[in-house]
Amino acid sequence: MTHYTDEKQAQIVIALLKAHGIRRVIASPGATNITFVGSIQTDPFFTIYSAVDERSAAYMACGLAEETGEPVVISCTGATASRNYLPGLTEAFYRKLPVLAVTSTQPQARIGHHIAQVIDRSSPPNDVVKLRVDLPVVHEAEEIWECEMKVNRAILELTRHGGGPVHINLPTTYSRDFSVKELPSYRKIERWGWGDNLPELKGRVAIFIGAHRAWSAAETTAIERFCESNNAVVFCDHTSGYYGKYRVQSALIGGQERTNQSAIRPDVLIHVGEVSGDYETHKIPRKTVWRVSPDGEIRDTFRKLRHVFEMPERQFFEHYCQDKESKTLYYETCKSTLAQKRELVPDLPFSNLWIASQFASQIPEGSVVHFAILNSLRAWNFFDLPQGVRAASNTGGFGIDGCMSSLVGAALADPDRLYFLVIGDLAFFYDMNVLGNRHLGKNVRILLVNNGKGTEFTQHNHPGSRFGEDANAYIAADGHFGQMSPDLVKGYAQALGLDYLAFRSKEESAEIAAHFLSPEPQGRPMLVEAFVDAENEGNALKTIKNLESNLSGDAKHIAKNLLGPTKVRTLKRVLGK
Repeated sequence: MTHYTDEKQAQIVIALLKAHGIRRVIASPGATNITFVGSIQTDPFFTIYSAVDERSAAYMACGLAEETGEPVVISCTGATASRNYLPGLTEAFYRKLPVLAVTSTQPQARIGHHIAQVIDRSSPPNDVVKLRVDLPVVHEAEEIWECEMKVNRAILELTRHGGGPVHINLPTTYSRDFSVKELPSYRKIERWGWGDNLPELKGRVAIFIGAHRAWSAAETTAIERFCESNNAVVFCDHTSGYYGKYRVQSALIGGQERTNQSAIRPDVLIHVGEVSGDYETHKIPRKTVWRVSPDGEIRDTFRKLRHVFEMPERQFFEHYCQDKESKTLYYETCKSTLAQKRELVPDLPFSNLWIASQFASQIPEGSVVHFAILNSLRAWNFFDLPQGVRAASNTGGFGIDGCMSSLVGAALADPDRLYFLVIGDLAFFYDMNVLGNRHLGKNVRILLVNNGKGTEFTQHNHPGSRFGEDANAYIAADGHFGQMSPDLVKGYAQALGLDYLAFRSKEESAEIAAHFLSPEPQGRPMLVEAFVDAENEGNALKTIKNLESNLSGDAKHIAKNLLGPTKVRTLKRVLGK
């Protein structure tokens, strides 16, 4: 009868070895690898060989892998056992042999404390393995996910780009409990390349585009044909770079906190692009995710990744373009849902969100708009920009430190094009020195929304809000930079040769907008400062994220507030949702 350890990190390794069809294991004796070896030796799926000398075990694996053309696992205990794998793994590296070294270890925290048989394996020689991963001791759902991703990545690397050896460092707590009779189900991820027999695509399909360079006409056409062939929609934000006809600016839909979104839930989410600041669309539920990228890396942004396609996006979309009747029902559903939500948006309090609702549609055609993270990008993602306007944001590192400098650099590329920036006060003062750069172009226009602090950290849905007024002192960094001084930015900007304008109310905004958003070139760069109240910022966000509610949506909202995100993920995993 099969008996497995109760250590989940070992269970995940075993389960995913089975899922990927890796059967052969060469085991060396020891105590630290008992939970792994003691489990697989009762499972008839595995063919296990014994080798007392780890040097010999690694070379045996080389011969076995070459002869069979399949991956071979080697397992050893702690102390210096793994050091004896180095000659054989070096051989495997240069011959591109798929040898998977699973070295068992005590918990990583014990390294460096003179604990017997604990060594540091964190820095292997460059020509020993293609990839190494350290697994955690699993206690919570987050650690299960970490193990799933790392083990899948390790196994897939064995045969990627010609193949080669890989190292998994597997910790143990020396559990003696081998009472588990059936392995839990853990997520298998598969990687596909051009020329493979790609999996079948079924059901409703949504494409989610993260930050992305501008799409070519041929790529846009491929996506449009894909959508028509597969009843698909494209979820976008301002950084996606995609402006094809099946585009839906989805933040307003995804951001609703009290709405059941099953009507727009895709069966398959195609994930392309890089890091996205569109937190709201991330909240739209999905059943499974396919990642498409030339880098072929495992990026499980949505915690539902099943397939990775290592190929250019155009190749992928053209492959799944079928010659069949065009269907756009899902797109129409999403489009009408968005239109319905927009009709519910009231006159918001004077805030970054209100300014976005008024200014976004007036950005001159052909312009480029940069958004500082986080509040500015989120606020403007709720509203469409005009056709022909491009956008960008520093979502890669997602820091506040260079948003204005990035705008100034971008504006150097085309002095005849207008470049706008929407930025909050903390990000502005962090990067204000760039306004003194002698290359600052007259095509630069900056909208500074000054609420006097990092208002993000006091929003109703942010952990900082639990501190109430106490959040202002250190979490939200209130009271710096002249405390919304009417003269500080004005004097600085004008001294550096910028045109400066300011407004403090909705009524004052119209005249400012006419000047700031004019398509006509100006003789100098321009900075407009909008002074807004932090409380209004919070009320505006709460309003736009709660345009309507239903019982199901309210129940989920209450559960998330009571349990917190970690426990909600655990509950979803238990329920299989």
